[in-house]
Amino acid sequence: MLSYRIVHELPGRLRLRLPRLGAPGQGPGDLEAWMEALPGVLGVQAVRASRSLIVEFDPLTTHREAVLQRLGDYREPEPDETFDTGEESESELAPLAVSVLTLALLPLLPPPLKLGLTALKVGPTLARGLDTLVNAGVKVEVLDALAIGLSAARGEVYAATVTGLLLELGAYLERRTVRQSDRLLQRLLRPDPAPAWVERDGRLIRIPSSEVCVGDLVAVGAGEQIPIDGRVIEGLALVDQSAITGEHTPVRKEPFRRALGGSVVIEGRLRIEATEVGADTTAARVSRFIREALAKRSVSQREAERLADQRVNLTLGTAAAVYALTRDPRRVQSVFLVDYACALKLGTPIGIKSGMARAAEYGVLMRGGDAIERLAEVDTIVFDKTGTLTHSELMVTDVEVLKPKAGCSERDLLALVASIEEHASHPIANAVVQAARDRDLPHVSHGEIEYLVAHGVSAQLASGRLVIGSRHYLQSHEGFDFSPFDERIERLQSEGKTLLYVANERGPVGLIALRDTLRAETPATLARLRRLGIERLVMISGDRRAMAEALGSELGFDAIHAEVVPEDKAALVQQLQAEGARVAFVGDGVNDGPALTVADVGIAMPRGADIARATADILLMDDRLDAVADAREIAAKTMGLIRTNFRAAVGLNTAILAGAVSGRLPPLGSAVLHNGTTLGVLLNALKGVQLER
Repeated sequence: MLSYRIVHELPGRLRLRLPRLGAPGQGPGDLEAWMEALPGVLGVQAVRASRSLIVEFDPLTTHREAVLQRLGDYREPEPDETFDTGEESESELAPLAVSVLTLALLPLLPPPLKLGLTALKVGPTLARGLDTLVNAGVKVEVLDALAIGLSAARGEVYAATVTGLLLELGAYLERRTVRQSDRLLQRLLRPDPAPAWVERDGRLIRIPSSEVCVGDLVAVGAGEQIPIDGRVIEGLALVDQSAITGEHTPVRKEPFRRALGGSVVIEGRLRIEATEVGADTTAARVSRFIREALAKRSVSQREAERLADQRVNLTLGTAAAVYALTRDPRRVQSVFLVDYACALKLGTPIGIKSGMARAAEYGVLMRGGDAIERLAEVDTIVFDKTGTLTHSELMVTDVEVLKPKAGCSERDLLALVASIEEHASHPIANAVVQAARDRDLPHVSHGEIEYLVAHGVSAQLASGRLVIGSRHYLQSHEGFDFSPFDERIERLQSEGKTLLYVANERGPVGLIALRDTLRAETPATLARLRRLGIERLVMISGDRRAMAEALGSELGFDAIHAEVVPEDKAALVQQLQAEGARVAFVGDGVNDGPALTVADVGIAMPRGADIARATADILLMDDRLDAVADAREIAAKTMGLIRTNFRAAVGLNTAILAGAVSGRLPPLGSAVLHNGTTLGVLLNALKGVQLER
């Protein structure tokens, strides 16, 4: 537990003293991210030098006790959990302080001491330039050393010191900007180890979330964070999932609904059965996904680095030509201080990180810069219908009693089937149980249940044995004949509905029809994708052709492929690619894995199977189709921002170089303008993009 002391307190603001904040390995970045994750916290600043933490929060939504509790729950990260943000240290500020002190002392010293002090000050820069030249070749450090070395060699002690100060200030500001870009993602990179209240031996005990086991019952109250992924067993609550899914509107959680670790209960109370704990939770998977993404260097990053290295040689060659023509050392110094490399090399990765962070705010995880680049270039998107264009959850649409004279009503039939299916966990069973619950139907007592995997279930009732399942199971295995009802069956199937067949010892009893429903946002999302430059929209469905074509035409798809078997999805994607299309595939099933892999960009829906999520380039954390359009817009605008910054960096530095070559810019002017240009480009990249929704 992290010890602290309250130093000063105002409404909505706490200043605390933390003795361990200055300890080795205990940097402020991780603690700041931990505190910022608390809903209602507006800002956090940790100052290592004074070992203090300043927390600003909204007193209308967050109590000071919640802030202090959050701080008390903090634990230092394990070595493999840390994220290198390049935290600011006193050593970074030391060169700036020394340069300022040197400038203050120079007027007071005699000439020999001025030269000696200047030599001591520029010595590290010269040594760094020589080391870079020997070990890495001609890089920006070599140019800096040449510029400052020329001034010192000519006895221009003020120019050498001021130039060094400007270069150090520019480098410091660049590091601060890079750190800020890393902070955008830091909160996503570390699973939130909130403590858990677990039911053990008939009582509640508070334990670290790492000690929760699968099957444990966890109690979560208002203001508390859900520490594991699980299934709600009891209770009703409003939950904020924005930290995980990007969905800013709180969602209602009730029995049988899924709860995500890292989300916060706004009001109400829940009992949750843990299904994924530790490294298997959604928050931990997000952390691993982002780490992998940051480890990948995109094509744009590699190209920017190559061009930046070329520009160093250009600067060096220009300086040589200027000296050969003018013999003017000051012009040469000015040229040496024009450096393309920083803006080009840093602007692209900062832009990529900003794009990834902005996408995460909208519930979209990008697997690195390559995914952003390829999605920005996509001109064709292929949608697998079920679970993407439609909701992945089924709903009961029809309950048909085949022999009404037998005395069984539709309500009786649904209550009976739901009472048996509530012991199963597949989507059809869940839909039937939910339909009965929505209608407030009573539970029907029954005997032992027998399962036949992937076929059906049977149970013993007071009136005899009841069998539920597929038509194949009931006809081929149980001997029930549903052919007299083919007309009704075909009518329901022609509407794209899935049928559950019910029979008892006296023959067929009824049918329950289910269907996945079209997402409300589907038409608007498809229209928005076209506005974002998508030329072709393609739908793949396993439904009968007539139904698939009716839906596809209604939604305005350019191509509709019906009655597609799972193994043919990847072949369809490859066929489009062979025609020259750059294809994104959106899917969620186990059988979507090959298509997600062969597509230029694979996009997996949040309820997708593990194999689909493992093979995808982009993961949607929020179950909404318009996140696909969000991802496309963010990718396109991020790449546009990177190109704009690239042109600005090249154009402005070229103008500065021209001024240096012509002699219009002195060395100090070159240093000021170059560093200002670099910082402007980096800040623009850090700002990121905004969505127009």
